[in-house]
Amino acid sequence: MLSVLRAISLRVVTVIAECNYAQRRLAVLRLSPDRYVTAPDQAPDTYREFLFRTSGLLAHEPSAAERALGHASY
Repeated sequence: MLSVLRAISLRVVTVIAECNYAQRRLAVLRLSPDRYVTAPDQAPDTYREFLFRTSGLLAHEPSAAERALGHASY
């Protein structure tokens, strides 16, 4: 019975962590300056535009060791 409760609690913790990650990722995407430019897939034309695009929160890229362990980027 204890192992069943432990498995259920682990699953609940995993779901909450995934929701937390999704919420953070959505906030980063919504606040991204690239969302508000007319051509987000093209390179910036000026240095000023480059500074504007990189002024928001940048996504943290996990190290290779963290990716090997399956850690998500925040």
